[in-house]
Amino acid sequence: MANRVDRNGLQVEAVMADFIETRALPGTGIEAEAFWQSFSALLHDLAPKNAALLAEREALQAKIDAWHIAHRDQAHDLDTYQEFLREIGYLRPEGAPFRIDTTKIDPEIATVAGPQLVVPITNARFALNAANARWGSLYDAYYGTDAMGTPPPSGGYARGRGARVVARARVFLDDAFPIKGASHADMRRYHVEKGALLVDDKPLVSPEKFAGYRGNPKAPDAVLLVNHGLHVELVFDRAHMIGARDQAGLADVRMEAAVSAIMDCEDSVACVDAEDKVLAYSNWLGLMKGDLEETFEKGGAQMTRRLEDDKVFIGPDGAEFTVKGRALMLVRNVGHLMTNPAILLSDGSEAYEGLMDAMITTLIAMHDLGREGGNSVAGSVYVVKPKMHGPDEVAFSDQIFGAVEAALGLERYTVKLGIMDEERRTSVNLKECIRAAKHRVAFINTGFLDRTGDEIHTSMEAGPFSRKDFIKRKGWIGAYENQNVDIGLECGLRGRAQIGKGMWAKPDAMAEMLEQKIEHPRAGANCAWVPSPTAATLHALHYHRVDVAAVQEKLEAGGRRAYVTALLDIPLAAYRRWTRDQVIREVENNAQGILGYVVRWIDHGVGCSKVPDVNDVGLMEDRATCRISAQHIANWLHHGVVNEADVGEVFRRMAEVVDRQNADDPTYVPMAPGYNGIAFAAAMDLVLKGRDLPSGYTEPVLHARRLEWKAA
Repeated sequence: MANRVDRNGLQVEAVMADFIETRALPGTGIEAEAFWQSFSALLHDLAPKNAALLAEREALQAKIDAWHIAHRDQAHDLDTYQEFLREIGYLRPEGAPFRIDTTKIDPEIATVAGPQLVVPITNARFALNAANARWGSLYDAYYGTDAMGTPPPSGGYARGRGARVVARARVFLDDAFPIKGASHADMRRYHVEKGALLVDDKPLVSPEKFAGYRGNPKAPDAVLLVNHGLHVELVFDRAHMIGARDQAGLADVRMEAAVSAIMDCEDSVACVDAEDKVLAYSNWLGLMKGDLEETFEKGGAQMTRRLEDDKVFIGPDGAEFTVKGRALMLVRNVGHLMTNPAILLSDGSEAYEGLMDAMITTLIAMHDLGREGGNSVAGSVYVVKPKMHGPDEVAFSDQIFGAVEAALGLERYTVKLGIMDEERRTSVNLKECIRAAKHRVAFINTGFLDRTGDEIHTSMEAGPFSRKDFIKRKGWIGAYENQNVDIGLECGLRGRAQIGKGMWAKPDAMAEMLEQKIEHPRAGANCAWVPSPTAATLHALHYHRVDVAAVQEKLEAGGRRAYVTALLDIPLAAYRRWTRDQVIREVENNAQGILGYVVRWIDHGVGCSKVPDVNDVGLMEDRATCRISAQHIANWLHHGVVNEADVGEVFRRMAEVVDRQNADDPTYVPMAPGYNGIAFAAAMDLVLKGRDLPSGYTEPVLHARRLEWKAA
């Protein structure tokens, strides 16, 4: 039984109360008694509204299910369907034009376009890596990945590959920072004279791209360049292994890469109780106070990771200035759905976890506000709010943070809101969602996987969906991505907020990423998610090739490219001419991903994993990817494309595959041959109960089964 203490009518697990009272509150100027009084009032006052919004989700879903059942034998009529959605209040009328008026925004959000990392906050090492990914070595990123078309070598340093890396980096410098009448590949000396950068006495084509230097101007230790708002640092060191062989002494090209990073309390973590939540909050506290450290072993030696310092340079005017050494950190709270046993209300019910996150992560962020060299120079707290359904739920989030600010004595709208455009009722009402929080919106972002999972669940009764690869090819997805940008620009986000795109899911396929992910800045997104610091370094190249501000200006002048009707074109299977082999192969692919993810979630508490697919290609999996795979099988089961016996057989066979893929992990407990473990049961629950799960979310099953595993 949990050890609980009473705090103003709240029954709080002792580990949570102790963390708040001894670690989070000291230094904020807020007394414990005042905090618990306001926290209790917030949890009790807002819980009924939270519950009512969840009930509205279920009521609307029931009406949509009934409509599809009644029209199942008819061709899908978009006009009739759209009118029905208006009648039930699912689709809201679009109001008059407006522009957001969010203030006190950091440049990383408002004006600097670049990569964005998303990292599980419960892993301190990963969180520090993400925060420090503001800067990354282009040489290392090229050398250690397949970015140049061939896999990285094993063993010692390969001089031939190193030479190709240096040559490729010089090509980038020629493209982004050309020299008048010459190439960086031929230059021997970089020096500063009268506030200008000269390379073998030749100026840059665009002299204003020289931002500063470090060391002796006649032979600098580093030269800082800037293009489209992103910096590049040329590091010179003739004693370095690389610099010693370089005619100019250039030892590295360091890219300003992940200008922002989302510290995630949601889809990439497995937080089911007070112990887990305290771990998440503790790491967030360390980041906000600037003292988070993590010691680990690498290559037989112990290493300690800390937050990087800012970089100091001398500008062209001779004055010293600093450039941030860390990504601007946002924190992603959980959505409105889940409760958590860490705190019980006076009636014995669990507190809504989203309300807990709002109060506690904002309290923790107060340690950063006004701190010299801290996270936000503008004095703001950035909270990403996922899985909101429509304008009323966004308005509720605005209400939550208003109440939090009042409780903590913060200026109104200190907390800036990131809206995840990943649920269909938000997509089709995006303008009104932004309007509902127009004083604090700082971010909108598409999430294809959750968006698809919600599409399948919302339209479960409409018929069988296409295979997953074909869903991506349907017209609705392009309309969804375009509308997110167009409406964001229409609502005044250019120069004031981020318009983002989703994750690159193949962390080992950097050559493919370099080829494809440039489409995100070309689409007008001023941030896009990447799975690692190395990927951020390489993705930064795209923002030097594409002037996102210019793209956004052009798109804004052109108006909308997509409308709601296109988003409501349900990606059903037009022709069901699948062979049995095709059906089973699709189920296998889904089942293998579900099992590979869920077994780590349940048995190890790992919320984000690189999971090998059926072809042994490592893919990033989190609850969003799990949601779409589970909902897809649930849809096919419901419409008889596959039967329960086939699904059970496939899951047992794929469990053996996952067992083999994890054979080298000494902590791994195989699912076969018994298939009676908690993780296997959780995976089956996600599919067999998928139609009845709220909005098709995986959290209810995963949390319940993880708590069962912990209790066992």
